[in-house]
Amino acid sequence: MNLKLTPGRLLAAAIVVLSLWIVHDFIEALLAACVTAIASWPLYAVYRGRLPSRIGKSAGAAMFTGAITVFVLAPMLFACWALLSEAHTLLLGLSAADSHGLDVPEWLANAPLIGPWLAAHRQSQFVNPGALLQLTQRTDPSALLGWAQALGQFSARHALIVGFAILLLAFLFQEGASLKRELTRGLREAIGDRAERYVEITTRAVRASVNSMLIVALFDGLATALAYAIAGAPRALVWAAITGSLAAVPFLGYGAVAAMALQLALTGGHTTALMSLLLGCAVLITGDKLVRPMVARGGMQLPFVWVLIGCIGGFGVLGLAGLVIGPVVLTLAWELWEQRMREPRR
Repeated sequence: MNLKLTPGRLLAAAIVVLSLWIVHDFIEALLAACVTAIASWPLYAVYRGRLPSRIGKSAGAAMFTGAITVFVLAPMLFACWALLSEAHTLLLGLSAADSHGLDVPEWLANAPLIGPWLAAHRQSQFVNPGALLQLTQRTDPSALLGWAQALGQFSARHALIVGFAILLLAFLFQEGASLKRELTRGLREAIGDRAERYVEITTRAVRASVNSMLIVALFDGLATALAYAIAGAPRALVWAAITGSLAAVPFLGYGAVAAMALQLALTGGHTTALMSLLLGCAVLITGDKLVRPMVARGGMQLPFVWVLIGCIGGFGVLGLAGLVIGPVVLTLAWELWEQRMREPRR
């Protein structure tokens, strides 16, 4: 292979590097759009096949993008709105409890290891009425302002990412077929006949990962609704919807369960809070340990621990899109490893 550097190749490399530098802030939006397009492409193909011929490709892609956007964002927006509403109720409950002095439930005070520490901590700091209010008054206002600014920047950045992801998604639906052909041809020229195999593995893994997230969220929502109803928790359906919406992301569902249990404990429902906490955690563990691997097994030949590592590591690097891309990258690495192990035998 001739790797001689020529002015043309240097110019091409410079253009590629400059282009990547310009668009690097929008990588998350591009990855999110690609993941959504790959996962929903079978539905788009059926939709496009039944669309009247008088509707152009651009209009059809825009309509389908709008439907997918509502389907994806509506549960997340509902979960955020409901959590803010429940957080307001929780703060009111804390304020009411603080006016009489915060008390530790008897079952929690008698718990091993943490129970005596909580009881002693309560006696030393929160036994007097208004102790929590005095503690918050000693908080540095500049720290609160810094948290508010960080939250505002976080919200603005992700709103921008979502907006560009929607625009890119419409473009991918419109030009997806030709882009796939060009990508496959380029990979075939670069790595040979294995290109189709890698494209197939990537597509199957992306769809399996997305399907596992959706089914786990649905399972956790329905199962926690039943669990909360058995425990006697008020607004069981609302809390189940919050838990299911957040459970698509590993470990976020536990935060919803803990918040509900804390709210119930502050209102005096200690037994209900404990039952809701235990049953909710049991449902989430079942969804993560059993349902997610079963759904993803057809597209990702990975043990559960590697799927979990891929989700968490991908989320830390690439945001929400990394929940899907992380396991997909590990699936490709697993395929490369298996090919490397098979080659000496051949």
